[in-house]
Amino acid sequence: MDYVAALTPSAVMAVAFTALIVTIVKSQGGPNKAKEDAAVDAAFARADAAQAASQPQPDAESRESRESRA
Repeated sequence: MDYVAALTPSAVMAVAFTALIVTIVKSQGGPNKAKEDAAVDAAFARADAAQAASQPQPDAESRESRESRA
């Protein structure tokens, strides 16, 4: 009976994983697809804006000194 105890967790995980994949595939598309896509696009836009805001902007003096050296 040790083999049953050894195989049970693997079988349960396989069934759970299959159910997860089926749920993911079934939830793709449908009436909420546009709303979900818009939410993801908005999240990407917020992340890009935050990243751009956190990068230091070169000031005018350093830009002028680089141009005069070139």
